[in-house]
Amino acid sequence: MATELEQPWKPLTAILIYAAVTFLLSVVTNKFPRTRRYLYGSPTILMDQGKLYRENLKKAKLDLEEFLVMCRQQGYFDLTSIQTAIFEFNGRLTILPVSTQRPVTPSDMELSPEQELLFTELIMDGRILESNLKHMGLDLTWLDKQLKQRGIHSAQDVFLAVCDKNQRLVIYKNDHNRRHTN
Repeated sequence: MATELEQPWKPLTAILIYAAVTFLLSVVTNKFPRTRRYLYGSPTILMDQGKLYRENLKKAKLDLEEFLVMCRQQGYFDLTSIQTAIFEFNGRLTILPVSTQRPVTPSDMELSPEQELLFTELIMDGRILESNLKHMGLDLTWLDKQLKQRGIHSAQDVFLAVCDKNQRLVIYKNDHNRRHTN
C-alpha cells in the first residue's frame, strides 16, 4: 500500500480479502472441529520405539538432517533416548523420552512436596502497591515491620518486593539487587 500511490484500493482490497478468508477459516474450524485436520493437517509420528519412519518424514516435508536439528534443539542428541517423536501440525516436534531417560519427579520418589504459590508484587521501583497489599490481606503496618526487620528504612530503598500467600516476603534492594527472604 505504501508504494501503490495511484491505485491504493488494489492492495487494500487484497488485505480485506485476506482478512475475511482468515476470519472465515477461524469460524469454520471452531464450529466444525473435524475440518481442522483437512485445513491444518494432523500430527505425524516420525519415530516410535527406535524406528524412524521415512514415509512420514516425507509426508511432513522434513529431511533427516532437519529432524536431527529439531531433536537437538530440544536437548536430544542421542536418538536412543527418544521413545516417540511427533511432528505437530503447527510445525513443532513433540518428543516423549524413553522412561529411563526422563527427569525424576517427586511422585517417582514417593514424595509430596508443598505446592508452590504465586508471588504478588508489593513494592516496585520504590513504590508500594497498596491494592496488591490489600488483595493479600496485608496492610502498610505489616509491610513496614517487615522492612524494618531487614534493616530497610523506606520502601524507596526497595527495587522489588514480592510476597506469597504464606506471607513469605522476598525483597530485592536497590543497591546491586541484593536479595532478602523470609
